[in-house]
Formats: sequence, C-alpha cells, structure tokens
Amino acid sequence: MDSEAKKRVQVVLLVAMVLAGLRVAYIFYERRNDAEQAAQQEKQSQLRKDTLPDADYYVSLRKIHAYDLASARELTKGPVWVRVGYSSAYFPFDPASKHANFGHQAGRLLPLQKLQITDVVFDHAPTAPGQKQIMAVFAEDEKHYAFSIGAAAGSSFDWYADDMLFYDDPPELYKHWSADVWDAIGKHEVRKGMNELQADCAVGLGLLDGSGLGEERTLHYANGGKPLTVTFRGGKAVEVKTGS
Repeated sequence: MDSEAKKRVQVVLLVAMVLAGLRVAYIFYERRNDAEQAAQQEKQSQLRKDTLPDADYYVSLRKIHAYDLASARELTKGPVWVRVGYSSAYFPFDPASKHANFGHQAGRLLPLQKLQITDVVFDHAPTAPGQKQIMAVFAEDEKHYAFSIGAAAGSSFDWYADDMLFYDDPPELYKHWSADVWDAIGKHEVRKGMNELQADCAVGLGLLDGSGLGEERTLHYANGGKPLTVTFRGGKAVEVKTGS
C-alpha cells in the first residue's frame, strides 16, 4: 500500500473514530437528559402528592382492567361518574347500526357527571383508521350517545376507562370532604381552601403554569368555556380568578 493510500485509510479511520465518539457522547447526553426529565416529573408528582391530604391517597379506586369487549361490558352493571370533566367528547349514537356519528360532536362530559352505560361496542372513527374505537353507550333525554374509552387493533386492547371514570359514588369515596366542598363541586365552583383534587372534581383538569415546583402552583382551567386561574399555596386554593 503506497503512502497516499495509507493517508486515505488513516483519514477514514480518524473520521470514523470522531463520529463514534460523538455518537457515544450524544447517547450519554440523551440518557442524562431523560433521567433529569424523569427526576423533574417525579419531583412534581411528589410535590402535588405532598400538597394533598393523606386521606385522599388512601382512597381505593376500583378498577375493571378490561381486556376484551365482554369484560368491558362490566361497565353496564351499575352507574359510573366522569372522573376527568370536559375532556371527553360524546357523539350521537344509533343503537340499530351500533355506530356513532363522529362528524357531529354532541358535547363534552361534565365533571362527576353520572352515567348509566347501556352497552360497550366497537366502532370505527374516520380520524383513526386502522383501529377500532371502544365506545361506551349511554342515554340522555331519550337520545343515545357514545364516547371513546379505549382503542383496539389486532391483539392490542387499550383500555382507558379506569382512568376516566369513577365506578363508585364520589361522595362515598371522599366522604371525609366537607359539605361546603361538595356544595362547591356540585355547582362546578372552585372556592378558597379547596385542594387540587377537589378543584379537578369541580371544573375538570387544569393546565399547570410553569414547572409547578415550589410552595405555590398556578393552574389554568378551561372549565367548559368559562376559564379560571387558580393559585394554590401549601396545597390549598388561595386565589381564584375568572377569565383567560
């Protein structure tokens, strides 16, 4: 091999070593970044937990853990309550064809809205080709509606209802909350002194402003078109503002 060829080989090897080094450095950077993000999320989750009374965390929420359509129909055996208000759209449903009219949203489920699920069916939404929507059917004012509680494709059965619904009466689950708190929740109001979980039950989930780390946290609630901004200090609402 002549000297020119050796130089070319050396250059190629040097470039390969530099690229390999950069790749290793990038991998370590990504891993460190992921670890930092996970730690940050854990801190935020722990802070939110620390700001709520222990009694709330000792409440045992029943799960169904459905794995197919037959087990999903366990929902029809009793009433359920909406756990995440204003987040789930529901659509007109035709019981004869077992099909929801996805082109015409009928509304959004309210916080702690009580529902009697009459059926659970598969349906196809135009926005999600290639998979089947798992739809919970209910009736209201002699009309039928349905909302998605999961998705299925092939052998995959993704069940979301356990995080979307209460299967037991919330006032019984959280009977340690005061009558004033339950009055506010029933009127979809956030009052000073309420904690974040109680606010969620009243007006749906809020969007956290900033990192949320620290003694004070500010959340913005869409509240079904009536936006609220609530500041919590020490786990309790200290300021409630209307408007965007």
